[in-house]
This record gives sequence, structure tokens and C-alpha cells, in this order.
Amino acid sequence: MKMKWLALVLGTSLALAACGGNDDAADKEPAENSETTTAGAGDAAKIYENKCSGCHAVNLEGGVGPNLTKVGSKLSKAEIENVIANGQGAMPKAIIKGKEASMVAEWLANHK
Repeated sequence: MKMKWLALVLGTSLALAACGGNDDAADKEPAENSETTTAGAGDAAKIYENKCSGCHAVNLEGGVGPNLTKVGSKLSKAEIENVIANGQGAMPKAIIKGKEASMVAEWLANHK
């Protein structure tokens, strides 16, 4: 019985140690009106990867969301920004906002 208890305590300790840690960057909250994220400090591809690839895939080929590999041949930057801002179909609105949304829209508009 003592061995089982010891194994449980050690296992739990190891799991908590692996999940814990003091990451100073994680402790800092972004400014309330900040339009940049840790998603690559403005890099549209990284913002897309962090915010959009879950549905549209990292390679833009789609998954839950539609294929975006040639979205720029179908939609303008302004139209893409509108979809990002207002959502479309099952896509929720405003997943990304402001400057980041504009940067991602421009990046996607160049995919023709």
C-alpha cells in the first residue's frame, strides 16, 4: 500500500513539474489596446498559423474551413478583411482584428 501511495505522489509531482515552470513571458499580459501579439510580432504568416490554421490548415489547403491556396484569385484584400471581421458560414467573426487582420488579408490576397 505504501508503494502505491509513493508511486502516486511521485507521479503527480513529476506531472506537475512538467506542466509548471516560471515562464516570464507568459506572466506578462499584453497592453489592452495592443494590436500585435506574440504570433510573430506582425508576421502575417505566423498570425495565420496561430489563429487560422486550425480550420484552414497550415498549408492553406483547408480542413474544417475552405481551401485558401488561391483565395486571392477569388477575393480582394477588402473582401477577405470583411470575411475576417464578420465571419462567414461556420467561421466566427473577428478571430483576428485591426492591423493583424489587415496584414493577414493582404497576405492571403497575394495567394493566387
